[in-house]
Amino acid sequence: MDTTLTQTHFTGGHEEPQIAPTRASAFWRPTAKTGLISWLTTVDHKRIGIMYAIAALFFFLVGGLEALLIRLQLAVPNNDLLSAEQYNTLFTMHGTTMIFLSIMPLSSAFFNYIMPLQIGARDVAFPRLNAFAFWTFLAGAIVINIGWLLPDGPPDGSWVGYAPLTTRAYNPDQSIDMWVMGLQILGVSSIAGSLNFIVTIINMRAPGMTMMRMPVFSWMTLITAFLIILSFPAITIALVELMMDRMFGTNFFEISQGGLPILWQHLFWIFGHPEVYILILPAMGIVSEILPCFARKPLFGYAIVVFSGATIGFLGFAVWSHHMFTTGLGTVATAAFSLATMAIAVPTGVKIFNWIGTIWGGHLKMTTPMMFALGFIWMFMMGGFSGIMHSAAPADAQQHDSYFVIAHFHYVLIGGALFALLAGIHYWFPLAFGRKVDEFWGKLSFWVIFIGFNVTFFPMHFLGLNGMPRRTFTYDGNLGWNEPNLIATIGAGILGIGIAIYFAVMVYTYFKGTKTKRDPWDGRTLEWSIPTPPPEYNFAVTPTVHARDAFWYEKHHKEEIAKEHAAHHAEEEAHGGIHMPFKSIYPLVTSSGMLIMGIGAAVLPVDAGATMRIAVSVVGILVMIGGIFMWAHEGQEGYHIHPNEEEI
Repeated sequence: MDTTLTQTHFTGGHEEPQIAPTRASAFWRPTAKTGLISWLTTVDHKRIGIMYAIAALFFFLVGGLEALLIRLQLAVPNNDLLSAEQYNTLFTMHGTTMIFLSIMPLSSAFFNYIMPLQIGARDVAFPRLNAFAFWTFLAGAIVINIGWLLPDGPPDGSWVGYAPLTTRAYNPDQSIDMWVMGLQILGVSSIAGSLNFIVTIINMRAPGMTMMRMPVFSWMTLITAFLIILSFPAITIALVELMMDRMFGTNFFEISQGGLPILWQHLFWIFGHPEVYILILPAMGIVSEILPCFARKPLFGYAIVVFSGATIGFLGFAVWSHHMFTTGLGTVATAAFSLATMAIAVPTGVKIFNWIGTIWGGHLKMTTPMMFALGFIWMFMMGGFSGIMHSAAPADAQQHDSYFVIAHFHYVLIGGALFALLAGIHYWFPLAFGRKVDEFWGKLSFWVIFIGFNVTFFPMHFLGLNGMPRRTFTYDGNLGWNEPNLIATIGAGILGIGIAIYFAVMVYTYFKGTKTKRDPWDGRTLEWSIPTPPPEYNFAVTPTVHARDAFWYEKHHKEEIAKEHAAHHAEEEAHGGIHMPFKSIYPLVTSSGMLIMGIGAAVLPVDAGATMRIAVSVVGILVMIGGIFMWAHEGQEGYHIHPNEEEI
């Protein structure tokens, strides 16, 4: 097979390439730079990051709408806006959507777009695998949500999927099958992406970028990727066992046949608690980038911040049973997991003190990203304080499955993770699109979201302590829960308005916002050293890193850096210029096969017949295998780019 590189020469940095083909290829090579085909076949990490962000923000709006309907149902006692079945469906899909289809992929958007730029790479290690991870994520999201269009409806067995409620005896329709299959497909996506990020960070850092010069966000990307690889096998095992019970009559969770429903809880939470840190560590990385930039000083205690992140990841696997204190674990196990839960608060507290040390004595610039980052610290501390309370088994026994727990994890995952992700969007928006958000509207959205969030979730602490159980679709008016529920619903409306303002501002900024030049924040890391928006090859010259705050160093040693750039440029030109990979359709084809297989196995109705379901599944498997085969044999050809002198 011919693997000769096709040469593409840029006579100017932004002119269309002149492609000089060598031998004809047996494979279709997409060349479109714009239009739908260019997005369907892209392997550019930046475009893939943008697609992750668009999908995640769409599902965030879907999950937010589900949450508003839940709050409207609970606004007043004995409300009949929703039936019990509809309520079960909404809180199941709200939790599944927000965790697996919104927060996780929004973190992946930052991993894809920002991490390669921070480490001085031109792309991820495996560009086509990166595209496959995104399209597979989309396939899983479709399988989970396709129930909205079908008679059985979407899943209604809770987002934690506790057995035996999800077994065929208690949930005979196919909605749970879709949930199980969709999550398995999402797991394939997450593991593929994580392996890619690990290889990229270990092997593709710029010269001089040692591990202890790497930005904290890239460190959190690495730790999160390891957490995904180590934790997802547990949930995969649980999902396979549930699928076997439902489709083939095995007895992993069937009580009447000797099954153990508590096995699901152990497997789910062995995955589920590391999942909390999979969601929060990227947020911690984002905040660790924003605070030094707007405090105008280096991050305080960089090494401690990095090692505390690694410690959180390690201890995250040792605390899962604090979700199960009421299941009768016994005093020894309860004491062990109580101590581990207390211990994991230590590295988390260390990070908070490091962030405070960073802003202490700094020349603070109270921009919108800074305000969202500071909001993250305050509300994550609130969630952390209530989390430490759950390390005491007697307190946990009172608060378990109450609205106190809902308040706790929303302060961690919305007040924490989401606020940091919104801060990151504001912070890196000028880099991605070359336009800057107006500060007035940005700060207005922050204050409305901040107020709405606290009005919504703070009263839930009191509801929980007063005995209101979670997952209840209505309540009597004489239980003392009326006013807090009404206040929480009003707060949810305010929060929804704040989110609407945020998105409206972002859409307006994308089309008509003030154009900005390179490095609008006076940044400290390498992503700010390139044009905005970045060119497809990221760096016209491979950078050499001399300090932890690499771009701040470059700004104060311009003559030295100019000489290095000239030398690196000459070296790359001697090797033919900057090599870029061809686009490829086969990651999309392979993921489409997984989607078809999932539809055949879990979505087609039973009355379609076993033959039809098997036939569709086999077609999906054949498409997937065909995509993999063509992917493996299309080769590693690419093209070269020669930036003009102005870009070097």
